[in-house]
Amino acid sequence: MDISARAFAPRMGEILGQPVVIENRPGAGSNIASEAAVRSPADGYTILLATIGALVVSPMAMRLSFDPQRDLVPVSMAVDLFNILVVPADRPWRNAAELIAAAKAAPGRLSYGTSGIAGGPHLAGVLFDRMAGIETTPVHYRGGALIVTDLLSGRIDFSFATAPSVLPQIEAGKLRALAVPTLTRSRLLPNVPTVAESGVPGFDVPGWYAVVAPRGTPEPAIARLASAMRTALDEPEVTATLNRNGLEPKPSTPAELAAAWAEERAKWEPIIRESGIRIE
Repeated sequence: MDISARAFAPRMGEILGQPVVIENRPGAGSNIASEAAVRSPADGYTILLATIGALVVSPMAMRLSFDPQRDLVPVSMAVDLFNILVVPADRPWRNAAELIAAAKAAPGRLSYGTSGIAGGPHLAGVLFDRMAGIETTPVHYRGGALIVTDLLSGRIDFSFATAPSVLPQIEAGKLRALAVPTLTRSRLLPNVPTVAESGVPGFDVPGWYAVVAPRGTPEPAIARLASAMRTALDEPEVTATLNRNGLEPKPSTPAELAAAWAEERAKWEPIIRESGIRIE
């Protein structure tokens, strides 16, 4: 997330005529940063770069002192942080269909790494089990780097890991990319099929980051911020920086972000409820 912000913020500042200061507020699945934004003045000078997890999943899976949908308003999509279904290179599976067949042959035996309960890799694994009709075991870590370590050592069997964390290992031949969990292939890995192409129709777990602002922020400020983001994200240099880090620019209008936000809420609410996922 920090890489994403630093890729487009300087250009955005030039467009707006004043510096865009990046303030990292890590912890609690991005909810510390989210609460800071919610409590900030709604004057257009404080915005939040947020994950789907912070905007959609956290309000369903944990008790918060605020409601992102009620207390924040959309500005623009920012980037696609696509995940990749990867396995250790010494595993026999060459595609997602073979992994599914192995999981069906040994229910509960295969394990997958997540970056925490209700994070993107965990939700992808839950949906994968549900839609493929398999049973696998999540192993929760405190970040993507630890997932990669245990994939390389063979302690876990697969993961829907973030692209920046695994692309170097894929390129080195130490991990094998089986599929991407979105409906369309990534422009960065055009030869890697989607999970939907591999026998699980409709499987889609996007991983975008988006910019939101405190509710009450004036509409002209929202419009100006969205326009500045689009211009910045369209810059070839910004795109190149994002692509080098496994990210793709994804600017949008506030209305387009609002629609995507609502779509993800509608999709994940029954899955989180039926799966009993809770973050303590």
